[in-house]
Amino acid sequence: MINTKIYQAVYSLSEQLMDAANNDDRDTFEALYSELKAICTDNEYTDKDHPEQWETLADFTEELKDAIAGYEKALQKAIAIDSKDHMSSIAYSMARMQAELGQTDAAIKNLQDAKISSKKIEDKELKAEIHDLLASLQDQPEN
Repeated sequence: MINTKIYQAVYSLSEQLMDAANNDDRDTFEALYSELKAICTDNEYTDKDHPEQWETLADFTEELKDAIAGYEKALQKAIAIDSKDHMSSIAYSMARMQAELGQTDAAIKNLQDAKISSKKIEDKELKAEIHDLLASLQDQPEN
């Protein structure tokens, strides 16, 4: 389970990051992003390290390839603690970006993994999103 203080900080930062992005406030966004990144790196390899903080960091990483690398880190941390909810959501988010970059095979693999881990979660909306994206990618004609 994520440390309450860290969860609150990450949640607050994510709201502020959304506001900054919606207001096209680049300076504030970058400052908040740096603060979130510091939380992640300060807690890495401690008992306060948690996939949720890394997933949130990846959510706000603008360069898609860097975001995917962030999701991969978050996914490894989710696997290490066997968090099916995080494994499902992280693999889904990563697959969406991989699909956007044309990395269809990697996206399909992540969605298949997300579908397996999502069997143990209650979030029906996420399950449906995983299913729908997987179906749409598998229905695409090969190049």
